[in-house]
Amino acid sequence: MNHWIIAPVVLPAILAPVIAWVMRHDMTLARVFSMAGTVALVAISIGLFITAASGEVSVYKLGNWDAPFGIVLVLDRLSALMVLLTTSLALMVLIYVISSDWDRRGRHFHALFQFLLMGVTGAFLTGDAFNLFVFFEVLLIASYGLMIFGGGGMRLRAGLQYVVMNLAGSTLFLVALGTIYGVTGTLNIADLAVKMQELPAEDVALMRVAAMLLMIVFAVKAALFPVQFWLPATYANAPAPVAAMFAIMTKVGAYAILRFFTIVFGPDVAATNSMAADWLLPGALITIVIGASGVLGAKRLLSLASFAVLTSMGTVMVAISMFTPDAAMAALYYIIHSTFAAAALFLVADLVVRYRMHDALEIAPAMARNGLISAVFFVVAIAVAGMPPLGGFLGKLLVLEAAQTSAGMVWIWGVILVSSLVMVVGFARAGSMIFWNTQETEEPPTPASGLPIAAAMVPVAALVLLAIFAGPLTQYTQATAEQLFNPAQYISAVLEAK
Repeated sequence: MNHWIIAPVVLPAILAPVIAWVMRHDMTLARVFSMAGTVALVAISIGLFITAASGEVSVYKLGNWDAPFGIVLVLDRLSALMVLLTTSLALMVLIYVISSDWDRRGRHFHALFQFLLMGVTGAFLTGDAFNLFVFFEVLLIASYGLMIFGGGGMRLRAGLQYVVMNLAGSTLFLVALGTIYGVTGTLNIADLAVKMQELPAEDVALMRVAAMLLMIVFAVKAALFPVQFWLPATYANAPAPVAAMFAIMTKVGAYAILRFFTIVFGPDVAATNSMAADWLLPGALITIVIGASGVLGAKRLLSLASFAVLTSMGTVMVAISMFTPDAAMAALYYIIHSTFAAAALFLVADLVVRYRMHDALEIAPAMARNGLISAVFFVVAIAVAGMPPLGGFLGKLLVLEAAQTSAGMVWIWGVILVSSLVMVVGFARAGSMIFWNTQETEEPPTPASGLPIAAAMVPVAALVLLAIFAGPLTQYTQATAEQLFNPAQYISAVLEAK
């Protein structure tokens, strides 16, 4: 067995309690251990990514118990990609948090941050449906702590809405898992795929109900209409660096839909054939419309960023809803781009709050380093709106190309193109209010530290690199999609692992 597969789960699980109890009064030491641990996670993720790039599916058996009776972690191209994306984003956010002294606003930031990494990476690596639920709960608890970090009544109210919504989703998740286990006697993903092919006719209706419950749960995590309303309030009121890290959390829902509805409830499974696509596409298109409308009508920069995340998730889910290798390839590429773009946007929003003292979209005196921050905002706005020359344009182009064989092609093209135009107008309006239509003042702005601005440019640099290396990246995502739609390799690797 490749024991490195469990490292992205175990390392933050060990670091978090050590930082919480041993270093809770020593911020410098907590920073050192948190940064060292995150750098190590990135290095491990790169190694796992290289291992999975060969196409091999690696299985780690906890306690050396064979599947389906034992708990397994599975490394394939998809899980390796998502783990690397998570750890890279975490490192970028952590650099900003430390450089801006943002983590000094309360206790236990770094411990909660490591627990969040444990939950997210575990969700991407697990090969068992029940442990996916466990990791969902770990990241939920950690994210709630980060959500209310620094306090404030509005933040607590938004955090309560976030928790209630996700706890309702967790309840449905347990009901779905209980139903699936009652029918099949297993919760191992690979074993479930085998059992679904042999499902008796009298159990088909029950499994359709369970599959639909799982779809609702994952839609909650992905903030898909009609359960998207928690995201704008939560992200807009969360601390901006935390919201930047939360950019990966909606992708957990998208990942779960891709994983379950290609392997377990795939297009070739008669019991659930086309069910996911029938529900996903309308919800995704409406999500895009809601997000673009929110961007255009936002009164705060953080609200604008939150609705932009909603729009990007709608675009991702449009691609996923087609359930073809080409569409999945487009979805994966756009997931990578939109994650870094959303993080960059929230970090720029934090710079605005830091130097302007508020994020209201209204005319105010120019802030310190107004020209530099406005230039960064301009680049990020291009990336988020999906305009050339950055990768968002290519990502949307890939989605539109994949939609040419879809029955809903006209709706997909119309909604994505119009929403992109609306978002350009919304970002232009916001930029004008914050950076260009400023009030004259006799007192020059107080000089600001350039370190947080430099840290905020790290995800912007990642966006540029994604555009430069779009060719190799799309080749990898294409291979990932093909492996995903060939579940036989995944199933045999898990059930025959010795």
